[in-house]
This record gives sequence, C-alpha cells and structure tokens, in this order.
Amino acid sequence: MKVFFVYMMTNRSRVVLYPGITNDLVRRIWEHQNAEIKGFTKNYKVNRLVYYENFDDPRDAISREKEIKGWRRSKKNALVETLNPRWADLSNMLFQHMRGPSLRSG
Repeated sequence: MKVFFVYMMTNRSRVVLYPGITNDLVRRIWEHQNAEIKGFTKNYKVNRLVYYENFDDPRDAISREKEIKGWRRSKKNALVETLNPRWADLSNMLFQHMRGPSLRSG
C-alpha cells in the first residue's frame, strides 16, 4: 500500500512556510534541500522540514493539503508547534537511516 504525505517546510529565517504533498517524503525533501525544484521553494531557500502527516488515500492527502494552504499563517504556525514546538528540521530524522555507521570510537 502506498503512503502519501502532506508536509510543511520553511527557510532558515522562518519567513516562508510552504505546504506540499508527495508520495515519497525522503526524495521530495532531498529535492528541496538540493534546490532541484525550480520556482518558489528554490528562490526562497525553503529547505527545512518542520511538519508532516501521512495518509493512505491520496484524496485525503490532497484535501488536507488544500485545507492547510487555505489557512492563515498563524494557524499553520500553531499546527507546526503542536508537534514541533522548537521548529527543528525533521529531515535529520528522515535521513538518519541513510547515514553510514558512526566513526566515533567508544
């Protein structure tokens, strides 16, 4: 079964909050972080994942993305802060499994 994600990203200064949708969150975040996507997110250096939800049905994900996009900024901020009050970049957690073994000696 395929999983779909609604996510929100921001830039370093948190001036921009960009909601999006994808069926491959790791790939999509990598594209944002490496400026592979031309346009708004590349121009504003939107590269920090601050929120995401997953859905089994693409129609539910599309509806949720549209709902979030229609919200005022304050409501989007509140949603992020419910699960990520420090606005940490969650992509580190996503990419953690892709890193090699630790080189620290123990």
